[in-house]
Amino acid sequence: MFGCLVAGRLVQAAPQQVAEDKFVFDIPDYENINHIVVFMLGTIPFPEGMGGSVYFCYPDPSGMAVWQLLGFVTNEKPSAIFKISGLKSGKGSQHPFGAMNLPQTPTVAQIGISVELLENLAQQTPVASAAVSSVDSFTEFTQKMLDNFYNFASSFAVTQAQMTPNPSEAFIPANVVLKW
Repeated sequence: MFGCLVAGRLVQAAPQQVAEDKFVFDIPDYENINHIVVFMLGTIPFPEGMGGSVYFCYPDPSGMAVWQLLGFVTNEKPSAIFKISGLKSGKGSQHPFGAMNLPQTPTVAQIGISVELLENLAQQTPVASAAVSSVDSFTEFTQKMLDNFYNFASSFAVTQAQMTPNPSEAFIPANVVLKW
């Protein structure tokens, strides 16, 4: 029913079913992962009015499981990309996997999917840092590049009194670059 993908690794398409409505993927070497994709395989849809809450679980320094809500998947939204790199130091949240006592090892995290009513999914609040930026990477790169260009060019700024006339050089006022 579900699949899980980490860049550079094989797709996991066989989660461990830990309860009738709960599934878990083991994610080894989670410290080196930035994003994770959870998706429906398309073979079995959710029952009408149901969806799946997606949780990330990692062991804290004492070995206790810390669960954080990432988001959800539904028949209408069958896949989602989650940023997990910033979650490894956050606090846990309320989750449906508490009483299951799932085994934790220091380098293995887990992705848990809990099948729930859509109305319950709508009331849940995922961790803010799990959402992937909606700005595309090229736009983000361009903005950062132009900020760096402005900072670099500004580092050479001199006042008009400090300028020495040189007919072979062109000067561009900093406010022109800033307005652009």
